[in-house]
Amino acid sequence: MRTPVDELAPDFDEQQVVEAAQRGNQVALAKLYEHYFPRVYRYAYARLASSEDAEDVTEEIFLRIIDNIGSFSFRGLPFGAWVFRIARNEVVSHVRRQKTRSATAPLSESIADTGRDHVTEIELQLEIEMVRQATEKLPEAQRQVIELRFGAGLSVAETAQALKKSENNVKVLQHKAIARLQGMVRRS
Repeated sequence: MRTPVDELAPDFDEQQVVEAAQRGNQVALAKLYEHYFPRVYRYAYARLASSEDAEDVTEEIFLRIIDNIGSFSFRGLPFGAWVFRIARNEVVSHVRRQKTRSATAPLSESIADTGRDHVTEIELQLEIEMVRQATEKLPEAQRQVIELRFGAGLSVAETAQALKKSENNVKVLQHKAIARLQGMVRRS
């Protein structure tokens, strides 16, 4: 007799875990959450620049995933691409609902006690903010590629599937975005 733990062997078989989650297996849902949370949170944080907003939106994303997991099927679309479509839609909805959008998280919130002096931390935060602002000025397709590739840590293939684009198109968009960002940062 198979137990829920047997069903989720150490080598993470995504299809098996998703199918178990669709049958209501709570261990499988927890595995999916553990697997996708870091990348979904990074994606939301990259788009929203606020840890509180990113946490709230990430929670909403996983609620939507749980509510809709039964409708997912593996017909040529990886589960990760489906997750990031939900993530993108939730982030866009959040931004639309937000009346007054804060440009950055409070500096004190983002400076961790890393042992570096505060001047170094402030300089690093200013550089990060400059890149974030430059990213916001990119054309939508380029910005999405940068956010998924570097914000969420997706591969080229995963990014292509999430955006319904070819891998070559993603590579071209990424190359153009990086070149454009370098130019914007140099001019700053």
